[in-house]
Amino acid sequence: MCEICEKSLVVYKNRPALVIETGEKITISILGGEKLKVRAKDIDFLHSGPCNLLDLEKNILHGDTQSAWELLGDNQTTLEELAELIYGKYSAQSAWQTYQTLKDGLYFSGEINEIKGKTNDEVKQEKQKRTEKLQGQEERTEFLKRFKEKKLNFPEDARFLQDVEALAYGKTDKSKTLKDLGKAETPEAAHKLLLEIGFWTYDVNPHPIRFDLPLFSAKTPIHRPPKDEERLDLTHLNSFAIDNMWSTDPDDAISIDGDNIWVHIADIAAVVKPESPADIEARLRGATLYLPEGAFRMISETALPLFALGLETISPALSFRIRLNNDFSIAETEIFLSQIRVTRLTYHNADNLIEDNSSELKKLYKISRGIIERRFEGGAISIEFPEAHITVSEGKVSIEQMPSYKSMAIVREFMLLAGEGVAKWALERRLSFPFISQEAGDLPNEVSGGLAGYYQVRRCMRPRLLSTKPGIHWGLGLDVYSQVTSPLRRYIDLLAHQQIRAFLKNETPLNEEEVLLRLNAGDVGASVISQAERASRAHWTAVYLKDKIESTWMAIVLEKKGARSVVIIPDLGLETQVALKKDAEPNETVTLMLSSVKIPTLEFIFVAV
Repeated sequence: MCEICEKSLVVYKNRPALVIETGEKITISILGGEKLKVRAKDIDFLHSGPCNLLDLEKNILHGDTQSAWELLGDNQTTLEELAELIYGKYSAQSAWQTYQTLKDGLYFSGEINEIKGKTNDEVKQEKQKRTEKLQGQEERTEFLKRFKEKKLNFPEDARFLQDVEALAYGKTDKSKTLKDLGKAETPEAAHKLLLEIGFWTYDVNPHPIRFDLPLFSAKTPIHRPPKDEERLDLTHLNSFAIDNMWSTDPDDAISIDGDNIWVHIADIAAVVKPESPADIEARLRGATLYLPEGAFRMISETALPLFALGLETISPALSFRIRLNNDFSIAETEIFLSQIRVTRLTYHNADNLIEDNSSELKKLYKISRGIIERRFEGGAISIEFPEAHITVSEGKVSIEQMPSYKSMAIVREFMLLAGEGVAKWALERRLSFPFISQEAGDLPNEVSGGLAGYYQVRRCMRPRLLSTKPGIHWGLGLDVYSQVTSPLRRYIDLLAHQQIRAFLKNETPLNEEEVLLRLNAGDVGASVISQAERASRAHWTAVYLKDKIESTWMAIVLEKKGARSVVIIPDLGLETQVALKKDAEPNETVTLMLSSVKIPTLEFIFVAV
């Protein structure tokens, strides 16, 4: 290679440049007249000059690149020699064009002083690749034309929408198609476009995938509990699993036996051991994902007939026997591996039994009322908002307001009682355990009644705290608390059961650090699940309302916010903001008309009537 000197033609960042001055650093001039000081290693020599940079793009030489490639064969050459082969001379112009041919990469590879010709197969493959790319560009141009003319052809045009669909699902943050169409590259814009062109139907719910959640249940198969494991026979008790009529995974039941209250929980920890494949899978998920279109479980579906309570005649359980003091505080909690016989009841059926003064559910209901009073005396907070149940079946969305049942209080209070009792049991035994606490919120001096009051209180609530250290749960009015009643549905509950079982079986439980690591990991997954569930409910609510424009709904004012008010529509379980025509007061009932629904952005526009 010739030595770099003044007026030499060089390459800087794949651009032609002229050397103005040499030295420790070299001064070069690039097209446009800009001067730069660069290091010698940052430039490549092409020709000693003279050269006019403007002429390089004007005075194009015509050569025979293919013949030069055929002549070169598998021999090695330099840029100077290759320029002579292609153009018959070595000049600044031919040197620059030869450099561009080298960088193009069709016939040659290597560096300026070590150039080799590609093989016949390599050239053939590269030509095919370029032909396909050119064809693809032409096809994309035709697709964009058809799109603008609203003349798309499916399924042929589906391939051009893959990047749009990936963005709508949140799998990427870019879309060449949206960019070429001059549209925003956002998941919402992608969703809107896919709906507009009919590539997606309204039934597509992108939100779980946006949260990177699997739309299938856990895969690790679950087997029956060991037959030789000793269990307390409690099949003589009337054990009731009370839940909604659509529940398919009952994992808790209650009984009463004299002064003993029994809370029975599915004993899935009998087979899901710490660090087993099923445990790791459940921990990564954190919880079962419940969507209007179906449930995607943190533990395999194969577990349900074996461990869900009441799906078989006899169910294995972890049973908590709790004795209460006269003030309904807990006197003692004992825990047993058991087998039980379960009667499944809906809330409606359970309420009918509560009306029977001789029924055990009547006794349990009276006790639950005493437990509630005790919690309120401890500062418990009550928040009861209307809820709606959303179902999707064969593309049809149904929303029904969930009625309130007395038996809901029974289930709630005895599940809380179990969480409190087991937390105390673990503390007494100095067992590393997942505790749940909540700091006190700053309540206003005056709290409104009704739903507006619940809204005030909810805004003051602080997030729950998960820890291996016990603490007061302000909202529940309990000195100590843990969750233990849904090990089929929540990983934190499963973790608690694993610790309980290790203690009962005289095995080594997880230490505090191990519990905390698993607790945090499970909570991360559960938090994502919760966000996806909220977004999915909003999606299906929007789908339900899309054909109900100008329909009217009764709403209750929760709070005034300047010109707008926060309201709740009980029939939909939906909270939203609306500009009211009059100065409506909290808890006042107003009539709203649905003005518009935007499914991609989950927006509901209501106006006062």
